[in-house]
Amino acid sequence: MRSVGALGAAVRLSAHVGALDSAAATRKGLDAGSGEIPRRPLGRTGVQVSAIGVGGHHLGDLSTVDDAVRLVHEAVDAGITFFDNCWEYYNGKTENWLGRALRDRRDKVFLMTKVCTHGRSRQLALQMLEESLRRLQTDHLDLWQIHAIVYDNDPELAYAAGGVLEAFDQAKKQGKTRFVGFTGHKDPAFHLKMLELGYPFDTVQMPLNPFDAGFHSFEKQVLPEVNRRGMAALGMKSMGGTAWAVKNRVVSAEALLRYAMSLPVAVTICGVDSLDVLRQNLRIARGFTPMTDGEMDALRARCASTAADGRYEPYKVSLRYDNPVTRLPHGFPIDPTQREVKDMLSKGTGAWEPR
Repeated sequence: MRSVGALGAAVRLSAHVGALDSAAATRKGLDAGSGEIPRRPLGRTGVQVSAIGVGGHHLGDLSTVDDAVRLVHEAVDAGITFFDNCWEYYNGKTENWLGRALRDRRDKVFLMTKVCTHGRSRQLALQMLEESLRRLQTDHLDLWQIHAIVYDNDPELAYAAGGVLEAFDQAKKQGKTRFVGFTGHKDPAFHLKMLELGYPFDTVQMPLNPFDAGFHSFEKQVLPEVNRRGMAALGMKSMGGTAWAVKNRVVSAEALLRYAMSLPVAVTICGVDSLDVLRQNLRIARGFTPMTDGEMDALRARCASTAADGRYEPYKVSLRYDNPVTRLPHGFPIDPTQREVKDMLSKGTGAWEPR
């Protein structure tokens, strides 16, 4: 059975969770909401996926592989089917951990990972695909996406002869992926260019939250076009990637996740780095009731004054949120003091070199 799973808009939900009762949510998951997690159509694919998914990057923030396995098992058992990952997260650690967790649950999930050629060759993309399949302990992906369309020439590089889209076509013909898409968090114009150039993507992943509505907005510019084309919109960064707005008491985590889930998306991918966060998300998702138009308008208005400079969406304005493997193939410098860059330089596979 090849069916459903993906969730990633990462955040440690701390004491400032608004209406969420964290203490109750930790009671072994028994009080993590009631009702079923809604299923939604994945665009025109004919597949249904859970309305929330588990993001791959923050899986690597857990202390041990056993902790990661425990979290993934609880998520699957709770009805989450969409699981996100990426070839370059923690130099493959998160794919390895997810593969171990899904060893006896692969048929219960919709498995997505991302390819990280960043403008390089079809051959490198297919090499990365084989590495991802090996790490994830599967013979196929449900969804394979281009990671991080974040520079103005990334669309042209993706569409170039001998590039990643040719790898997409080959992987689909070989049965190694069912569907394909792309992701990015920097500028709506880059997403629109990817769509205008005409490849028939199945999915498009983008940051969606009430701050986005007032600053370089994917919700206003990209989301309507994705839905018009019959593609599946995948939401991420419902908490702004860092949850600074929650920590600064601008807005509650519950309001942010409810807003993101109330948009016309197939799934909201949430970064989950603890069982507490997973259970808090489940409390919102089970028996989910969307916000009314009036509630969404009020939340946008509440966030507008702090949205205009991108302070709560730092991935749009700061180079610190560009993965180092996206920068090096473009000839851009990296910050060797960052934790993930240090890890990449000391333990990485070397696939950031031009190829």
